[in-house]
Amino acid sequence: MGDVTTMGTTQRRRPELATFLRSRRARVTPADVGMPPGLRRRTPGLRREEVAQLSGVGVTWYTWLEQGRPINASAQVLDAVARTLRLDQPEREHLYHLAEVPYAPDREAVSPEAVGPEIQGIIDALDPHPAVVYNARYDILATNPAYRDLFFIPQVRVLRVPNVLWTLFIVPDPVCPLVFRDEELPVMVATLRSSYGRHVGEPAWEDFIRRLSASSAHFAELWESGNVAPPGPRVKTFRHAAVGELRMTSVSLSINGMPECRIVAYTPDDEVSRLRAAELRGLRPPETEGSRPLMRTGSGLWS
Repeated sequence: MGDVTTMGTTQRRRPELATFLRSRRARVTPADVGMPPGLRRRTPGLRREEVAQLSGVGVTWYTWLEQGRPINASAQVLDAVARTLRLDQPEREHLYHLAEVPYAPDREAVSPEAVGPEIQGIIDALDPHPAVVYNARYDILATNPAYRDLFFIPQVRVLRVPNVLWTLFIVPDPVCPLVFRDEELPVMVATLRSSYGRHVGEPAWEDFIRRLSASSAHFAELWESGNVAPPGPRVKTFRHAAVGELRMTSVSLSINGMPECRIVAYTPDDEVSRLRAAELRGLRPPETEGSRPLMRTGSGLWS
């Protein structure tokens, strides 16, 4: 049954792939790729043989690809075709899916270190529920006041971008906000490793893994285990010096336009935690417009 379903999906994708390639080819003119227009050009945009030539593939092979025939395409060949057809990132990803080739985001793309006002506005609107924006490496790109209340712990700035994994592995256990650190940290490291597969060899990732392994034997041990896990909802118990323990459910939400970044929002898991979260909000000093920090400084979170 599974083979029949897979075959049916492939048969439906091939005509869509053919239509997509023809439409992208039609919008690229010879001038766009530095070619003379030539005489008696009846084809809008580039000809098939021109796309094949510019992409470094055989004319017959590209013709069959555009006709939706059942041929295999490698990532390298699809990249070459995508460059010739001047595909942007969403179009390139769409091409990969239609050709049934695993898609990997551009390794040269710069990972964002902050969010725009729209995303910041969303996580601010989630207050009084704690919310944070992480990238795949657990760098902290934005927080709201409730998150800063919940994670009120000391940390000396070590990395250019604050990172929650670094903090949780380095701070002493008495000030770590996670009550069951031995249960939670293996899951976080396994989630990190599931993302690492898309970034093997990238200097920023390799440097992060190397430095954290050198600073924390516990992280190094968990990393060597090789376990992987996707992000997902969990119930975590936090401790706070002012109000005690809070059980919070975390939910991850993807962000359009920010690949591999996610909003993580927390809600109280029981009535006691809800009351303690309300008490914690009551202890919060007011923040004036324009003075909101990414993280609290000094004795607070991630200076």
